[in-house]
Formats: sequence, C-alpha cells, structure tokens
Amino acid sequence: MLVRETIRALSADRGLRASFSPKVVADGVGNGGHVHLSIWRGGVNLHDGGDGPCGMTDAAESFAAGILHRLPALLAVGAPSVASYLRLVPGHWAAPFQACGHENRETALRLITGSRGEEGRAANLEVKVLDQSANPYLCLAALIFAGLAGLARPSRLPALVDVDPAWLSEDERARRGIPELPGTLAEATDAFEADAVLGAAFGPELAATVIDLRRAEVARFADSSPQEIVAALRWVF
Repeated sequence: MLVRETIRALSADRGLRASFSPKVVADGVGNGGHVHLSIWRGGVNLHDGGDGPCGMTDAAESFAAGILHRLPALLAVGAPSVASYLRLVPGHWAAPFQACGHENRETALRLITGSRGEEGRAANLEVKVLDQSANPYLCLAALIFAGLAGLARPSRLPALVDVDPAWLSEDERARRGIPELPGTLAEATDAFEADAVLGAAFGPELAATVIDLRRAEVARFADSSPQEIVAALRWVF
C-alpha cells in the first residue's frame, strides 16, 4: 500500500497519473500484483534443502500444493474485478492455467530456486494470477489459509510444467492434468462460495460480503464491452 501511494504521489507531482488497474488499455498486457511467499522454521527456509520439487521440503511442497489446489477460489479474492479477467488470458503473461513450474513465468504458480549459492535465502514460490484490484490484506490472508490447509493435509504438487500451457492442445493439457482457471469473475466467485476452507477461514459474514460484492460487480458490467469495463475501472485502482 505504501509503495502504491508513493508511486501515485510521485506521478502526480510530475503531472502524470498512475493506474494499478488490471487493464489500463483493453488490448494491452495489463498490471499484475504477483505475490512471493516462503515458509521458514527455526530460521531455515523450507523451500530449499529437501527432496521435493526444486529442493522443497515436504512442508513447503504441501504449502504450495494447498495454494495451487485452491487457486480457482482464491481468484475471487486476489483477482476480484471484472477487469482482472481481461488480463487472465493466454499470451498476456498472466498464466491462466492451474499449473506450476520451475522458473516458468507462464504457470500460475512459479517455483523459484534463487541464484546458485543463494538458494537457502532466496527460494520461494510466486503466485502470478493476482492483481492490484485486490485488497492486499484479504489476499495475503487467503493465500496463507490455503497454504495452511495444504499443510494440514500433506499433499504433493502435480508434475511441473516446463512450457507455456497455452502452447499445448486441449487434449495435451487434459492428459497432463492442467485445467484452465476461471475465465470470469462469476466463475471465480462460484468457486470461492464452494470452498469450505476459505469460507470457514473468512467466517460467514465476511465470506458472504465477498460473494455479494463480486456478484454485484458482475451484474453491473454484464452488458459492457472490454473497452467500457477498462474505461470505467482505469482510475478506480
């Protein structure tokens, strides 16, 4: 929040206007709000030194798997605008497929090992499908709850993807188990409503508020073109 307000202030001081909307121009690439996370125990980074993918420990892999598993529902919190889904399309560096990969910038979850010799300090995971229309506090809370749910029921990540999933045919994605993420805010909201873990973590009142607000935005822009959506929301975020 401090960085965003600083950028806005510096821009205004120079006669400019900064936008953090997911889409500033309808046919442009857009703005992301990627989040990097790592879990540590006793001062040790659990994303390094293990036997899992990219050197992850069992705990780090379970944490990452919890987030990957809940990405469809997490989008209702971390990509909460109808404009978000103008960005979450193939070819816009937004990773609209539910997949993970080692240093793969085209997967929704990117596993980062860090520079050689720096793994113990720098290894982390990056969630790429989020944007800055999100409330950062709710977004981080939802990611942590999803990761903790993975820790509570230890699970493994699927096979890592080393190409842009958009380059694969639908049949090949199905064979590899790479589903598409929700393509609309309505779909993401339905996924959030159906997710018992996030619903319980948020509590009934806050969860219902999230759902109601998302569906109100869906209804507001139901008949709007991408250009109209971008124009309406460009300076909101």
